[in-house]
Amino acid sequence: MNGTDKLTKSSSSIARTEILSPSTDLDLSHSHVHEQGSAHAHVHVHSEESLRAVINRLSRIEGHIRGIKTMVQENRDCPEVLTQIAAVRGALDRVARMILDEHLTECIARAAQVGNLEDEIDELKKALDRFLH
Repeated sequence: MNGTDKLTKSSSSIARTEILSPSTDLDLSHSHVHEQGSAHAHVHVHSEESLRAVINRLSRIEGHIRGIKTMVQENRDCPEVLTQIAAVRGALDRVARMILDEHLTECIARAAQVGNLEDEIDELKKALDRFLH
């Protein structure tokens, strides 16, 4: 874009949504088949506090993205839009770190207790490969 290309200014708001109601740990059990053809069940039990923190951050990111869309629709300066996109990328990375931390402290530990550590670590490695590339 040249110096005459502008995106007009507007204010954007960030949506904050409380989605979960008070309860005990949430059980997100699921099973699947690995590439080797073996199937097993994972039990993902995360505290409501942990889930609420991730969901709230994702809701804020969602609102931020809507704000960026409005910026583009209203023809705001490109560097301003790019700055906001960088902020969203950083926010998504922070959410991913929260999820990874939770996975390492809860899911991997649980897998070690039930004797399923190798499979869980293999899954984690594959997920990290997809995340990092």
